[in-house]
Amino acid sequence: MATSKKSVYDFTVKDAKGQEVELSKYRGKVLLIVNVASQCGFTNSNYPELTTLYQKYKDQGLEILGFPSNQFNGQEPGSNEEIQEFVCTRFKAEYPVFAKVDVNGKNAEPLYNFLKASKGGILGDSIKWNFTKFLVDREGKVVERYAPTTTPLSMEKDIKKLLGVA
Repeated sequence: MATSKKSVYDFTVKDAKGQEVELSKYRGKVLLIVNVASQCGFTNSNYPELTTLYQKYKDQGLEILGFPSNQFNGQEPGSNEEIQEFVCTRFKAEYPVFAKVDVNGKNAEPLYNFLKASKGGILGDSIKWNFTKFLVDREGKVVERYAPTTTPLSMEKDIKKLLGVA
């Protein structure tokens, strides 16, 4: 399916309250886009590390965008409000966590179709599990895709390179 969209900045998504958010507001930032879940085996390792990365690099231009998805064993069953409560209270997330989305299938969030088309995975384009991560440069181009088993802190070198920090 051809798309005229050339970067993540061409997309609009919904925040946890259902309001439209143009991703162009993040133009010029390095983005880490992650499909998140509250009840996944990776939850307790990924959320704290995402918070650490955000605290460390937000002032240099890193933005983390979390997209809850319930497509993997029902591991994100909560409402958008419950998800916000969970990530903000338990994990002190200060980065945006958007409305729950599908990342695969016919109802997949268009942003995720773009991300998958930009950087396919080892087993094809579909997202295989929670906490698949996409690193996006300041021009809105997807430069890397990381497996759910890749810890956020292990990506720090790649993030620093895109941020231009030593």
